Amino acid sequence: MRYLWWLVRSQWPRALRGSVVGTAWMIGLAVRPWLIARAIDDGLRAGDTRALLTWVGAIIVAGVVVAWLGIMRHRTMTFLREDATARSSQVVLHHIARLGAVLPRRVPAGEIATVCGTDVSQASWALTMTGPGVGAVLAYATASVVLWSVDPMLALFVLLGVPVVVLVVGPLLNRLQGVDTGYRHELGILTSRAGDIVAGLRVLAGVGGRDLFARRYAARSQSLLQQGYRVGSIMSWVQALTVGIPALFLAAIVWLSARMAAEGQITVGEMVAVYGYAAILSVPVWFLLEGGFMTVRGLVAARRIIAVLRVQPDAGAAGPAPHGPADLHDPQSGLTVPVGRMIGVAAEDPAAAIALADRLARYVSSEVSWGGLPIAGVDPAEIRARILVADHDSYLFPGTLREVLRTRHDVTDAQLAAAVHTASADDIVESLPGGLDGQIEARGSNLSGGQRQRVRLAQHLLAEPDVLILVDPTSAVDSHTEARIADRLHEHRTGRTTVVIATSPLLLDRTDLVAFLRDGQVAAAGRHDELLETEPGYRALVARDAAEPESDAARVGALR
Repeated sequence: MRYLWWLVRSQWPRALRGSVVGTAWMIGLAVRPWLIARAIDDGLRAGDTRALLTWVGAIIVAGVVVAWLGIMRHRTMTFLREDATARSSQVVLHHIARLGAVLPRRVPAGEIATVCGTDVSQASWALTMTGPGVGAVLAYATASVVLWSVDPMLALFVLLGVPVVVLVVGPLLNRLQGVDTGYRHELGILTSRAGDIVAGLRVLAGVGGRDLFARRYAARSQSLLQQGYRVGSIMSWVQALTVGIPALFLAAIVWLSARMAAEGQITVGEMVAVYGYAAILSVPVWFLLEGGFMTVRGLVAARRIIAVLRVQPDAGAAGPAPHGPADLHDPQSGLTVPVGRMIGVAAEDPAAAIALADRLARYVSSEVSWGGLPIAGVDPAEIRARILVADHDSYLFPGTLREVLRTRHDVTDAQLAAAVHTASADDIVESLPGGLDGQIEARGSNLSGGQRQRVRLAQHLLAEPDVLILVDPTSAVDSHTEARIADRLHEHRTGRTTVVIATSPLLLDRTDLVAFLRDGQVAAAGRHDELLETEPGYRALVARDAAEPESDAARVGALR
């Protein structure tokens, strides 16, 4: 509730304007029945044409004013909701960017997709209560006062109606809050599973696990479907009562007023006015029910947004970093990354290699030291600026190739050209209309897999960190391109620390030193050719890598 209140306070002038306009609109709806009553009693029944025309003119003017107020109410509330949606999106995305690599370890990707795609919007709809919701309460009170002037029994009947509505719909709204919370949580888990299956589809097909995962996904989907039916069942009752209860009010009040008119207790004009008041009362009652429904869903959404915002980066002191380039040492694996050298890391278990990269860059808590200082005590911002783990599957934003590559404001054209050449991406520049000024679509969808990987490599090189950790930087390119990149990469990074995590013999042969990891520990270290001769496990790992098809492009070339 505090989060929703923050959304209101952030744009309180607009929320206040929505309340004023919404109240004026609903009270304006109640003015016309009174004008119609005057036209009947003072004009029609009295046979006064002039009075009749006067009241008809007043009805038309009131209709125009109420229509304008209705437009302004809708316009104001739309702006209010859109501003709240944008504000929530901004808060969530800024927090996600601050979390970085911590986020996927704490929150499933499907949960983030659901929060950003649905919950942010649902929270904004709860702000309906600030405009039409407030207006509904005031309009209901106004109509009750007017009805009291006609007949106290009618007013009493209307005033007792709202508690009845709360008693009927309240338990359903509480039930909806609990069921919807569980449903949205399960939806996030299922979305994560779908993303995992799609990302690993080729691997699953290769090991024969595609059908197994498909059956498990289908079973989870059916379970979620049943939960969705439960949510839909409660929502259907709430929406049915939202329409049905005002209709029952209208029928009851019209019956009472007709009996009173027949007995002479009220005039015909007053009976018509009462019908109008009752009909108009269905509007604030509907808005009260709709506002309560939206508030419940907004509370569920806000709770899920807050759960993401409560995820905090890994705790650590913000101490000083080494003044210049320094060695990195990981006690867990026994690996030391010497300053100014290019070291290759070949691991029997790819997960162990990824875990090593996470420790060296302090994405996880570890005992890694940097220049003799515990990396856990170094300011995270300093680490991010000087140690870069280059993920070959990182997101490519849309823009010109020049904008995509320019990771720093002070990058010169000469540096751009050098990075493009090292990444063997010259052909990408030549193939794009406009060269470096050619457009790259979101996720690099207008590039092949190998081209996207080379663009990312050029990006990482232009960042020029003290320590660059490359994870399988050439897994999507053919062997000839890989050989060129290996030669150029060593020259480009001369004098700076580079870690290449790969099992490709072409890359490992160009490094100054290779560390072979077995069971997460450094089992052997030395030059690539030396390890081939002295370490059977390393030789088997590299030989297996060399024997496998190198890429989709290589397989297509062989078929041709």
